[in-house]
Amino acid sequence: MDVRAGRGDPAVLAAIRAQAGACGELGSPLYVCLLEAMAADHGRGGITRSLLDGRSDRPVHDAIVLRLLGAAHRLALAGEAPGFAACLPSCGGDTALDPVAPFLDALREHRAAVERGLGRMVQTNEVARAAALVGGFHEVVRRSGLPLRLREVGASSGLLLNWDRYRYDTGRATFGPTDSPLVLRGLWHRPPDLLDTVRVLDRRGCDVAPVDATSDAGRLTLLSFVWPDQTHRFDRLRAALEVAGNHPPTVDRLDAGAWLERELASPEAGTATVVHHSIVLQYLARASLDRLRAALERAGAAATTEAPLAWLRMEPAGRRADVRLTWWPGGTEDLLGTTGYHGHDIEWA
Repeated sequence: MDVRAGRGDPAVLAAIRAQAGACGELGSPLYVCLLEAMAADHGRGGITRSLLDGRSDRPVHDAIVLRLLGAAHRLALAGEAPGFAACLPSCGGDTALDPVAPFLDALREHRAAVERGLGRMVQTNEVARAAALVGGFHEVVRRSGLPLRLREVGASSGLLLNWDRYRYDTGRATFGPTDSPLVLRGLWHRPPDLLDTVRVLDRRGCDVAPVDATSDAGRLTLLSFVWPDQTHRFDRLRAALEVAGNHPPTVDRLDAGAWLERELASPEAGTATVVHHSIVLQYLARASLDRLRAALERAGAAATTEAPLAWLRMEPAGRRADVRLTWWPGGTEDLLGTTGYHGHDIEWA
């Protein structure tokens, strides 16, 4: 990188452009507009370059572009950047207004708050991913005939730990409380078969920077990372937060590898333990990922039909994500389905 020569960090510029492409594919024209403006601003040495260059050696991996957008969105949601808020549907704004100048103004005028936001990990906790995972939880019950013990890695605020408290309508089957504030429908092209009843006996998660879904600050953090023109995602998140208010998830502040070693130290007879996560592995440090895999292998070797272990995950596989299940005893792995990254266009195998 040769910032002195006025070119800026090419890795940062590449990260901005890559994120613009992703937002285009995932249906956020507002963020595409802002990201194109960020790329132009970075190229001419503006506030974007000042904020982002030197921030990370791995700008894509560390999601610094989404951190910046989330920090600006948080200002708008909190009422601290009214000019920017006026352009955002999430704040009741008008999409016909050009958001670029208010966005860049907000970055300049609230630089200290934006820099604090750049230190905050992306915590979307996209609850529609429960629709991609629900078939996997049902498959574990179908194989084991046992109640579930849930252990979620990279749980953020733990909203997916409440997956069985949401209502699912696949068009072919329904599952979950009929009075749940969150109803997930229209997300499946090919839905899974769902059971009538699933029992969850115990649930717990971990995250290196958990968000308290029951606090005002925590709710604001979660909302800030939802893309402002995707109001359907806001509706789902607010409904899931209502559920969390009645059923607060337990999320330990701990590294994934160390936590899983502790949680899988001994089998739990009479339950099927499910280690699950969604779009997490890419953010783990190599040492943590190695410990996680080793903990699973050790626990898998000790698993029995009375205390089986399942590893259910939704992780990137190119332009879509795979939903995979590894089952012990035996260590067999199955591709259960594929999904869009936000838990949509689900194709169950």
